[in-house]
Amino acid sequence: MTISIASSHGANDLSPHVAIRPDWLALHSEEVIEPALPMIDAHHHLWQDREKSFRFRATDLVDDIGGQNIRATVFIECHTHYRTDGPDAFKPVGEVEFVLNEFRGIAAHDGHTAVGAAMVANAELALGAEIRPVLSALIEASEGHVRGIRNIAVWHADRSFRASTANPPQGLMLDARFREGFSQLAPLGLTFDAWAVHPQLDELCSLAAAFPDTRIVLNHIGGPLAIGPYRGRRDEVFQEWRTGMLKLAQSPNVSIKLGGFGMTWFGLGFCEMPRPPGSVELAAAIRPYVEACVDMFGASRCMFESNFPVDKGNFSYNVLWNAFKRVTDGASESERAALFHDTAADFYRIKPC
Repeated sequence: MTISIASSHGANDLSPHVAIRPDWLALHSEEVIEPALPMIDAHHHLWQDREKSFRFRATDLVDDIGGQNIRATVFIECHTHYRTDGPDAFKPVGEVEFVLNEFRGIAAHDGHTAVGAAMVANAELALGAEIRPVLSALIEASEGHVRGIRNIAVWHADRSFRASTANPPQGLMLDARFREGFSQLAPLGLTFDAWAVHPQLDELCSLAAAFPDTRIVLNHIGGPLAIGPYRGRRDEVFQEWRTGMLKLAQSPNVSIKLGGFGMTWFGLGFCEMPRPPGSVELAAAIRPYVEACVDMFGASRCMFESNFPVDKGNFSYNVLWNAFKRVTDGASESERAALFHDTAADFYRIKPC
């Protein structure tokens, strides 16, 4: 995935990302709710593009975390710092080397948050069984921090909108060669991060059923689309999405990441407002989706994610995690521990923190 940031602050159907405006975000601030609650951020990115026009390094993430008690984070591949020479299949090794250096740098200066305690790397599983040495190289180069692989599968026949910057082929998760590569994950103790939108949930159901021993986590609540041909059809899409998710929930090897709400495909459009949202407003917007996921999958298969800095164009980090806390204020203590910390710790094998 090559990261790009929208050039204007408006929501653009042809870009899944919204421009980050620090001055706009600064128009709203609020205190941290439950500052002692231990949490893991199960999904974020780090990168600096080659032109250095945009950067988001570990220090930037720690600044955004502020007073939230994020004990560890999971880095998700975003096509940054790839090697510039050698075989193409091994170029993603450069990304995990970059993140390992970021992890060490933060550990030396800020022992509170283990940034990149677990990593999800990219490897072209469509290479089939030939991907095995690449997977081993990723694990070795990361000193064991690589716990999973992500190949983005987002595809839609309507090209008038984009839910991802990636351009995978149609039906990637159904492809025999891809599945041959996928079969290499479990023997190495690796999980799979799936990113697909709601019309593709049947494809993910098929993949999960074919590989019951491989743990899968679906990113961004499965992408219930609200742009392009789905604009103005939120209630209808919610029912379609829920039907697909209920079927997916029958596969016990599948978990869900609760987040991605700041991407354009979700259609919140907070970036168009004079002021950024507070956590009360954000919680009201995301509550139906969070509660539906927890009802279908259970708290032990759900984990919260920031998806920063991608989601930062619509709300601040503090507001997001405060909103998560508001949405779960009726949950039991054990359910909240799972949602905020334990599910991610178990899935990504993060040591107690």
